[in-house]
Amino acid sequence: MTKRYIISCTMAAVLFILCGAASCHHGKKDILEPVTVDPKGPQFDADSALAFCYGQCAFGPRTMNSTAHDECEQWIIDMFKRYGCEVETQKATLKGYDGTPLRATNIIAHYQSDKPKHILICAHWDSRPWADNDPDEANWHTPVLAANDGASGVAVMIELARVLQQVDSLDLGIDFICFDAEDWGVPQWSDRTDENSWALGAQYWAEHQEPKPYTTAYGILLDMVGGQGAEFYQEGMSQRYAPQVVQRVWNAAHAAGYSQYFPRTTGGGVTDDHLPINEKAGIPTIDIIPHYPNCRESSFGPTWHTIADDMDHIDPNTLKAVGQTIIQVLFTE
Repeated sequence: MTKRYIISCTMAAVLFILCGAASCHHGKKDILEPVTVDPKGPQFDADSALAFCYGQCAFGPRTMNSTAHDECEQWIIDMFKRYGCEVETQKATLKGYDGTPLRATNIIAHYQSDKPKHILICAHWDSRPWADNDPDEANWHTPVLAANDGASGVAVMIELARVLQQVDSLDLGIDFICFDAEDWGVPQWSDRTDENSWALGAQYWAEHQEPKPYTTAYGILLDMVGGQGAEFYQEGMSQRYAPQVVQRVWNAAHAAGYSQYFPRTTGGGVTDDHLPINEKAGIPTIDIIPHYPNCRESSFGPTWHTIADDMDHIDPNTLKAVGQTIIQVLFTE
């Protein structure tokens, strides 16, 4: 997932200029008109999404070049096909920060590919190979199960595909993309630094775009969307590159009845898969990612890059809030 906030407190003034408001720790409330609660579209099933989280975690950590990674790849492909999507894969051997060749697969599932207007919904599906933020140093080289930081976003997308298969009123195409090799970024215990070591699969995808017979209006990245106590602040790079999409999604969350999960509050900017989509593919894309301003362990939450990122710390209510928000976005287009 996102691996670190790239906007520090000393840069708050810059983010204020870019986004209209900023804070590294306590966000500033935006002055916006309240939105009347008016849910649209079918119901997102949190229990079903939870089962899709379990399905991925059953393989163990889906770290690059592992058997679990290969097996989960086929499982994800099968799930999207089961729910009526056309699926293609984009394979590449990418180079990790330490020179390790990474056998990567971006999984791309198309819903209603014949529609002239598409929305991109994406998440990463690989697991962090090192629990380098774990409170116990003995676990710093242990792979992360990645129930939240990986599986949750993919689970929400599969559940969306399942729900959408049952309706025929959506005049949109959806491209679901599961990005690989997102979480091979430089570990905290390394003496190296390289911001480009993150989001390798998304970088590759963005650099290899070909003309399409449809228009992609915008994109939404889902990162760690199942954590307990999660709140989704308006992420800084999303506000910089796609402020209108931020507004659309947060309005949808409030209209769907999930304002408590989506405060109109600004957070820091994050290195994540949405950056190459914005910067290289030219698709305005936002990041739905939690911010825990008062969490001692990490601003990404207490389980981030620890061995505690497991199914015991997934909250189906969070999955529901995010999934129903996306449905609200799609059915108010």
